[in-house]
Amino acid sequence: MSQAQIEEEVLTEEVSGEFERERVPESKLKSWKSFLGMYAGEHAAGTEFVIGPLFLTTGVSAFDLIIGLLLGNLMAVLSWRFLTAEIGTKFRYTLYYHLEKICGKRLVTVYNLANGILFCFLAGAMITVSATAVGVPFDMEMPKLTDTMPNSATWIIIVLVIGAVISVIAAKGYSTVAKAANWMSPIIVAAFVICGIVSLVNLDVHSFSDFWNIWGEGSEPFPGQIKYTFWHVFLWSWFANAAMHIGMSDLSVFRFAKKPSSGWTTAAGIYIGHYIAWIAAALLYAVYLKSPEAQAILASGEAPSVAPGPLAYNAIGVFGIIAVILAGWTTANPTIYRAGLAFQAIIPKASTAWVTIIAGTVATIAGLFPAFAMKLLGFVALYGFILAPIGAIIVFEYFFGKKFGIQSFYAEKSGTKFNQAVFWAWVISFGVFYFISIQFDVFLSFVTLPAWLCCGILYLVFSKMMQKKTIPS
Repeated sequence: MSQAQIEEEVLTEEVSGEFERERVPESKLKSWKSFLGMYAGEHAAGTEFVIGPLFLTTGVSAFDLIIGLLLGNLMAVLSWRFLTAEIGTKFRYTLYYHLEKICGKRLVTVYNLANGILFCFLAGAMITVSATAVGVPFDMEMPKLTDTMPNSATWIIIVLVIGAVISVIAAKGYSTVAKAANWMSPIIVAAFVICGIVSLVNLDVHSFSDFWNIWGEGSEPFPGQIKYTFWHVFLWSWFANAAMHIGMSDLSVFRFAKKPSSGWTTAAGIYIGHYIAWIAAALLYAVYLKSPEAQAILASGEAPSVAPGPLAYNAIGVFGIIAVILAGWTTANPTIYRAGLAFQAIIPKASTAWVTIIAGTVATIAGLFPAFAMKLLGFVALYGFILAPIGAIIVFEYFFGKKFGIQSFYAEKSGTKFNQAVFWAWVISFGVFYFISIQFDVFLSFVTLPAWLCCGILYLVFSKMMQKKTIPS
């Protein structure tokens, strides 16, 4: 095992169990190598097997996909470096403790509930991903792009078994999850690279122009999908992990970093997972679209399935099935564990194991419904849109609070358990921009940044209005 992997295990153990209500001491700070290994493994996972093909279903052009992903992921890295890592190394608190100091315990409970439920839905999508691979040897009918309900008894049984196994392992604790993920990550990355190479051979690609022409000028979106332009790809890839960077969830990680410059290590995961892996997965789908089966489906006016299991199996055989199972597993397992921690903050008397089992049960039920995976582009956009504005509260207080004349960590210093300035800033920003998205059919990622900025500005204004002039000691 490499030094980076060893350091990563130590890091993840500490994130899950130590210094949860205090600053991380200097003696426990980690070098940039710890974060390099963690992010490289975390972002080449089960979601990538679905997201890549889904980009093709939107009829995106080569320029919009390749350049849009390049620049959008760059913005994500910059957000981690200059916002999350900057604040994380300044205060060295977990996200939850940092928020509690600003919002109060009651309001943080609402946030934990929303966070936990969304984590369960994401984990459910990854259980779906693994199920498409397990179902290949059983000749199971794969879910279609437009499916929302389970399509067979075989599907239900496979999802329930996978969900049960993942939930039990997650309940054993994050150290077990981290050890497994460390060993699996290189296999998953290798599978993406091999899938990409095999797909290029099958597509008869001999030059960069041949590669470019796979997408060309784009096409009409598949039935049930919307047309993606450069701005769709750019903004979606920037905010795919909005909850983690501008939403400040990764404060819990970067509080262990020696310097803010450790934020640059996110580029390892982003450009391996959210660039190479997405494009490799899209190439898998491009190969499948040339098959008689896919052409017949398209001719009938339907969209061919983006089920990752059969796509990977057709490219690299049994190794593809194993890689998809592992990729879904390594994403779902820590996600269920994190959901359990969020629920435990609501019911602190419950053991970690039991709340994790509850989270796993919810995730497994969600995994029965293919819509969470088949509509992953939309779900990830919604996930970031809901949680990201809360991060603006932390960012705006840190960078502008003193200049604006508001008290930092107001809930802690005033004793309030429900900071109404935070609540109303989030409700108004979320409500207004979600209404705009629904009413005027605006792509949700287009309004994530405006909602984030609005929430931060409103927080400053409301805090100025609502905070007491004097705070009792």
